[in-house]
Amino acid sequence: MCTWGCLSLRVYGPAESQSAVFGDVCPLLTSLLDGYNVCVMAYGQTGSGKSYTMLGPHSDDGPVLPLDPQSDLGIIPRAAEELFRLVSENPSRSPKVEVSIVEVYNNDIFDLLAKDTVAAVSGVKREVMTAKDGRTEVALLASEAVDSASKLMELVRGGLQLRAKHPTLVHADSSRSHLIITVTLTTAASSDSTADQACSATLPREQTEAGRAGRSCRTSQGASAPQPVLGDPTGPAEQVQARLQLVDLAGSECIGGDAKLLVILCISPSQRHLAQTLQGLGFGIRARQVQRGPARKRPPSSQTEGKRRPD
Repeated sequence: MCTWGCLSLRVYGPAESQSAVFGDVCPLLTSLLDGYNVCVMAYGQTGSGKSYTMLGPHSDDGPVLPLDPQSDLGIIPRAAEELFRLVSENPSRSPKVEVSIVEVYNNDIFDLLAKDTVAAVSGVKREVMTAKDGRTEVALLASEAVDSASKLMELVRGGLQLRAKHPTLVHADSSRSHLIITVTLTTAASSDSTADQACSATLPREQTEAGRAGRSCRTSQGASAPQPVLGDPTGPAEQVQARLQLVDLAGSECIGGDAKLLVILCISPSQRHLAQTLQGLGFGIRARQVQRGPARKRPPSSQTEGKRRPD
């Protein structure tokens, strides 16, 4: 298994723990609190460990929180717990966490959180639209506010029950779709960076130090983080909104935008899968060569921004 983000590249063997892999993700959650969009995605052939890396072992009961550091749970439940640990350390910023879950299957997009009794065994189909600022969005996408990691994972478990699956010779529970979990964090604007708080409570010392070293890559890429400019204290409060996207891919994909990106390439150690392994590594080489530009911090916006004003 390989991971890369910014300018770093790490390779994990089959014996590496899920906690060790999460060590590369943890610093990015701190960037989320600093106002950066973040994307973590897993790519690889069927049976190579994408869903295991992102979610952990297959279980109808889902993960049990809080986590045991030595457990096999994947990046998504670990990220959920770490995110709420970080926001609990600074409640003065009035954090609000919302979750949406979509499935991309046969070029169609399905909302897995939509409240529709007709779609009892699948999500509700949605359409993609282009916003006025040029961003691509899913129209009428449902989102739910959550106040704990357990509630976030409860929504994820419900969404997974609706995900398209098809058994293969190498994976009885193989998913046939892309799963995109978007966690939107809204906080009051602050000039204080949370960088020094990164993961110290959940990772061994050597992994924490490695994460701090990895954060320096945003400076080497020109992705310096401008500090939010606070408005008049007597005026409307300013807010910063950043998104964490956790992606479990079924096949080919597209990267873009100004988010901080971590790609996890899952490959099989088996000799008989050599062709697929080389294909996956080829994708990794091409992905590292993509010029995406610097990551950008989300600018603070007024609470009244985007609301209808009286005539």
